[in-house]
Amino acid sequence: MKELIFTSPFFGIAVSIFAYALGVAINKKTKIALFNPLLISYIIIIALMLALDIPLEYYNNGGDIIDMFLSPATAVLAITVYRQRHVLKDHLAAVIVGSAAGSVTSLCTVFLLSKAFNLEEIIFNSLLSKGITTPMAIAVSESLGGIEAITVLAVIVTGVGGNIFGPVLIRIFRIKSEIAQGMALGTASHAVGTSRAIELGEVQGALSSIALVLTGIITVILSLIVFV
Repeated sequence: MKELIFTSPFFGIAVSIFAYALGVAINKKTKIALFNPLLISYIIIIALMLALDIPLEYYNNGGDIIDMFLSPATAVLAITVYRQRHVLKDHLAAVIVGSAAGSVTSLCTVFLLSKAFNLEEIIFNSLLSKGITTPMAIAVSESLGGIEAITVLAVIVTGVGGNIFGPVLIRIFRIKSEIAQGMALGTASHAVGTSRAIELGEVQGALSSIALVLTGIITVILSLIVFV
């Protein structure tokens, strides 16, 4: 009976929804940036699986169904972009240059740190696409012969880190421009950062969505040209 419950796709889906809902509730109650809903949900799910000794493949029966909607959910951000298309038109050059700068910075950072810590090539290939959204990152990692699990972990850490600390850095450096705020979050922390950008405002959300897409495209092209 226990195995029947855990192997059901509804188990992975229900646990994910419950963990995230609890994370949102804790975040709203405490209003502490470190208590990010995604981060809390990760901790809850991992702790539950360890405590009950649930194999990963059991959770993935439902988790894979949620993962299937990741790409369509990213595509829905196009609605926000469309609403703010006049902003994109007025600042097209800045958006393209900003996205390119973010992509190059991310790639160079991974390259230099990998050399500094003498990481194996397979680890380097796994970390190279950490700055772009998960579907693109996995595709790049697979093309370069990286390890998907490491790539996903790197993307999660990058996204959650940007979601938590992005607004803090915006305040510290007194970035007043809504366009710059959105570009920074989308370029540095992809979809998870974009979710925070949307909370800051519609302009920030739109520019973050645009930056997310452009940075992903530029990173994919540069990775496959330079590092293959």
